[in-house]
Formats: sequence, C-alpha cells, structure tokens
Amino acid sequence: MSIPLVQSYRIAKYILEQKLKGNKRYPLVLMLEPLFQCNLACAGCGKIDYPPDILRKRMSVEDALNAVDECGAPVVSIPGGEPLIHKEMPQIVRGIIERKKFVYLCTNALLLEQRIDDYEPSPYLTFSIHLDGNRARHDESVCREGTFDKAVSAIKVAREKGFRVTANCTLYAGEDPDDVADFFDYAMTLGIEGVMVSPGYSYDHAPRQDVFMGRRNAKQLFREIFKRGKQRSSKWHFNQSSLFLDFLAGNQSYQCTPWANPTYNVFGWQKPCYLLVDEGYASSFRELMETTTWENYGTGRNPKCDNCMAHCGYEGTAVEHTLSSPLKALSVFLLGPRLDGDMAPELPVLHGGRVPGVAIPVDQIGRRNADS
Repeated sequence: MSIPLVQSYRIAKYILEQKLKGNKRYPLVLMLEPLFQCNLACAGCGKIDYPPDILRKRMSVEDALNAVDECGAPVVSIPGGEPLIHKEMPQIVRGIIERKKFVYLCTNALLLEQRIDDYEPSPYLTFSIHLDGNRARHDESVCREGTFDKAVSAIKVAREKGFRVTANCTLYAGEDPDDVADFFDYAMTLGIEGVMVSPGYSYDHAPRQDVFMGRRNAKQLFREIFKRGKQRSSKWHFNQSSLFLDFLAGNQSYQCTPWANPTYNVFGWQKPCYLLVDEGYASSFRELMETTTWENYGTGRNPKCDNCMAHCGYEGTAVEHTLSSPLKALSVFLLGPRLDGDMAPELPVLHGGRVPGVAIPVDQIGRRNADS
C-alpha cells in the first residue's frame, strides 16, 4: 500500500462525517504555503515570480497553525517556494502533528540532510521530495545540475532515520515513456512509499511556456507509461487514488473540485486554488468557501483551466468517485487503468471564444492551443 491504512481510514472517516453533516464542499488537503522564496528557479514554476520584498515574507507559526485549525482538513501539504528555507518550519510541522494531521513537507531536498535532525520521525510526517525523472531529466527541469543526486542522497538518509518519504514527480512536454518507466522502476528501489505524479500546470508566470502539455497529449503519455508498467517486473506504487490514475489515462470525464485543496499563503486564502495566482484572496477560510465563484473555474469554464490535469484539482474529484463507486475503484486498483480504445469525452467549453450556443469539446481547444 502506498498510503498507510490508518491514514486512509482517517481520511475516509473524515469524508463520511462531512457527508453526514450535509456538506457538499469540504477540504481534503490544505495547501499551506509559508513562503514563495526558493533556492531553485525551475523552468515550469510560476511561484517565484514576485519582487524581492514578497519573496522575503514568511508566514508566522501562529498564522500557519490557525489556518490548519480554521480549515480542518485531515491532510496538510506544505509546498512553496522551498519550505526548508523557513527557519520556523520545524515548529510549524510539530504543531500540525500535535493536531494529528497528516503533513506532507514538499522539498527539493537541497537542504534536507543538514536540516533533517530538526524533525522527528512520525506516522503523521512525510517528506515529499521532488524528482521529475531520472538524473538528466530532473536536472534539466529544475535548471541545475547535481540536484538529482542530492535529492536521492537525502531520500536515503531520511529512510535510514525512519522517516516516511514519497517522491513528487511532475511531467512536462517531450517526456519519453520509456525514460519515465525507468524512473518509476528506480524510484521503487529507494524504499519510498510511492510517487505522486501529475502533468505540469501551464503557469502564466513560468519563465518557459514550451514545457507544458495539452490534455490530449498528457493522457496519451500516461497511457504509454502505464503500458510499460504492465511489462515491468517491479510494481509501481503511487501516492494517489486509482481513479485519479484512470483519469490521467483518459478514462474519466472529471470536473475540477478546487475547494478540496484550498491554499493559504502569505497573502491569505488564495482564490480559487493553488495554481491560479491572480484571482484574489479571502481573509478567512469561511470567506473563501462562501464568496469564491466556484462555478467560474474548472475544465471548460475558464481558459486558464482548460489544460489542467493536476492532482490538486482532480484528486478530490477522484476520491468522491471512489466513495460513490468503490467496486470500480477496486477494479482499477487491481487491474490498472484501461490503456486502449476511445478516451472518455471531454467536458464542453462554456467560456468565451466560441460560437454562441455551441459547446466545443475541451480537448479540441487543448489540441489547438497547446499541442499544435
């Protein structure tokens, strides 16, 4: 199992409680973003495009823990920027663990070996270490040689000290399915719990735009990768639901549920999600949930969302589907996603730039805008 049973049970219990309360929109994972500053400048990152005074901002321990309490999600993911730069990160993590929340501390691992003794192994703490493929591909995506070797070294040290570890892998245009499959094989030898995989989101502020895939290309890539997985002797473990992987393979017509992964950062509660950085902020979690025009975001609803297939938007949808169709989820878990035949139809495009009264399948927009 890539996710421990106790964690799966606690999350399922939380979801059941929300449903019994009649809550239609509720958070699953809080994206707690305590700073934007990073020690890398990756080609596909739109998170560090801020002036120096903003990059120097740090979220206080009090604000971070208040956000955890206010949101109430059972899981807290701490991205950035690079969280290990934050001098009070050990106190933030400790406070989250004391609340018995599962925390994923996302890091490029460049600082992990020198800071690891600031943390204690816990079933509630997982280091989520960025690895975007094997050595050459990873170093290319983060725009610095040697980062792959440092990340692998940090993974080994963390595992030796008894920490939970996962790999966070983002795939971009030009990926070779054989190379990705080789990377997944190698990742399994490192003793990690699993890989969290997602196609890159096309940030408007990213320094390069040619690294992103459209939806059709992304789905075809994942089908090719999963085909190779069936031919390998090693079993790949993913830190994601089986139906999200089925979605990546083009077999599910999912709409985004951005409220499942709300974001709190140095500006406040970000509308509507972790990936859209120019849509405004709310002063409280309640205000975020009540005043965000959720119907204006998602596949076919907003041009910024048309090529997105990121886990922070669609994993929540897949989890809901898992609960409503457990036998289907179990079948995909046991047999893997379907890898041939027609893909599920895309949701229609309803935003501007179309003939009135005519709904255009979003994969046509994706092919025209991103795969040409």
